[in-house]
Amino acid sequence: MAEDTSGLPGFLQDVISKYPGVWEKYQDLGKALSSLEGLKGRDQALARLGVAIGAGHEGAVHSHARKCREAGLTDDEIRHAVLLAVPAIGWPAAMAALSWAEDVL
Repeated sequence: MAEDTSGLPGFLQDVISKYPGVWEKYQDLGKALSSLEGLKGRDQALARLGVAIGAGHEGAVHSHARKCREAGLTDDEIRHAVLLAVPAIGWPAAMAALSWAEDVL
């Protein structure tokens, strides 16, 4: 059964439609990485959010903020995770990331 991509941005839906095999392999990689011993559930979601924040990728922050919610984190917990980035990436970059997270909270 194909994954429901209706909640994804339109551009990404177009890419998935054009290159379904690439999307499938990308999804398979994510599943393989998630199944490794170590972090589980909420911790994986927070780690991925942190990487997206540090990389400065708006779309990834949107996606991983949503995934944090799906993993059971509250909006305040997600905001706290974003604010923890201030010392590492600076106030302006962290505020940008917070605004991106707020887009989906």
